[in-house]
Amino acid sequence: MGRCVLEAKRIYEGSLILVNPEYGYREQEREDLVPAWEGMPKVQMERRAAVLLAELMGKIRGWERIVPVSGWRSRKEQQIIWEECLEESGEEFTRKFVAVPGHSEHQTGLAIDLGRRQEEIDFICPEFPYTGICGAFRRYAADYGFVERYPAGKETVTGIGHEPWHFRYVGVPHAHVMTGLGLTLEEYLDFMKDYPHGRKAYPCRVQGVEMAVSYLAGELGGETVLEIPGTVSGNNVDGFIVTVFLGR
Repeated sequence: MGRCVLEAKRIYEGSLILVNPEYGYREQEREDLVPAWEGMPKVQMERRAAVLLAELMGKIRGWERIVPVSGWRSRKEQQIIWEECLEESGEEFTRKFVAVPGHSEHQTGLAIDLGRRQEEIDFICPEFPYTGICGAFRRYAADYGFVERYPAGKETVTGIGHEPWHFRYVGVPHAHVMTGLGLTLEEYLDFMKDYPHGRKAYPCRVQGVEMAVSYLAGELGGETVLEIPGTVSGNNVDGFIVTVFLGR
């Protein structure tokens, strides 16, 4: 049984934090960034996400035909990209495909833009179709904790245009639940509020492991102590998502 002390500030930390036009990212010093792929060391991700991405790519031999286009960005870098895109492509295009500085998932280190390997790759909108090796990546993505973050038809929910190249690490089992139910991260976090911790949990089984997921409201200004065999992530809004491992 693990003991977890949840201070209020931990609401803004974890693999399930929501960063979108409404909720910004609280930038911090980063010591957990590593290359998403050794072949392009400047494209970095949070360590755990990079490890799982490497395992997924190893399964499908993905790095032979896929390249990492953009990973972690500082707010300063996001500002530069925003301004350059405004100048080159106009406000409508920029707001559709580039997050406002301070509100970009790339600042978390949990997001990666991927592109099919070819001679010329568009940095803002890389080609990543639903067939071939890119389709294979999608088929296994949830097994390694990744979801396509901005799917078609969800633009009014996410506030971002359809980006088939942008993937977000949310962890297992959350990626399986989101993919299976067709939920974006915004919708998943709302969905979990129907499962208050200690009263009700959402059951799921991933790769033979039984788990239960629930929502715990944050005590702003205080702390909550949990003793659970599992993990906890803040949601960057008002609380935590608790995952309890029940066994095989």
